[in-house]
Amino acid sequence: MPLSPLRLGVNVDHVATLRNARGETFPDPVRAALLAIEAGADGITAHLREDRRHIRDDDMVRLKQEISTPLNFEMAATEQMLDIALRIRPHAACLVPERRTERTTEGGLDVLGGHDHLRVFVSELARGGVRVSLFIEPSSEAVEAARSIGAPVVEFHTGAWCHAALAGETQRAAAEFARIGAAVLRASGLGLECHAGHGLDFETAEAIAALPQIAELNIGHFLVSEAVFIGLGPAIKKMRAAMNAGRARAK
Repeated sequence: MPLSPLRLGVNVDHVATLRNARGETFPDPVRAALLAIEAGADGITAHLREDRRHIRDDDMVRLKQEISTPLNFEMAATEQMLDIALRIRPHAACLVPERRTERTTEGGLDVLGGHDHLRVFVSELARGGVRVSLFIEPSSEAVEAARSIGAPVVEFHTGAWCHAALAGETQRAAAEFARIGAAVLRASGLGLECHAGHGLDFETAEAIAALPQIAELNIGHFLVSEAVFIGLGPAIKKMRAAMNAGRARAK
């Protein structure tokens, strides 16, 4: 059976972070999205946070209007975000945890404690024609809760593994990667599509690409950081090459 193609979603949040640091109109995250697509991105991800610290409402509207690939709207499970998503109607929405004090998304959704609340959001978004994913920890309990909630897609939080790998903590990194692999197998066995993201760089993206059940990686901060030195297009092409190398090792 042939492997499913591995998609790359490029997150443009931190292009907006740089813009907002000076209160200017540039750099424009929509322009970054168009460059990313030209360089080989399969889709664009953007997180409209409640405090609008990077992406803004008009960015989401323009992204939906101007890009030719699927738009993945990362959002908290709040009524305000639900209303915005149903008005914009992106291709997909990824429900993520959100705390105003965090610098970035720290961990997966509480799909066990928030089961009934999240089920309503998944149902409403699906009725609006939006494909829903849940950003979860790599555990069998989270996978089974996600399936019960009704989302067709799960995105695994890879932060703990990536941070251990970056720190050179080989034993912890190996244990975290094994945890991801087991959760991916469980999710795939339950019929869920598997995505992954958070903290991925060239090396970790290549490694996780070797898991054949993973259908999509969503990567942002690292690519924007590399773009400072080599440009956004070359960074995305290098990431695509790393993903292809990893996929070639998939069994």
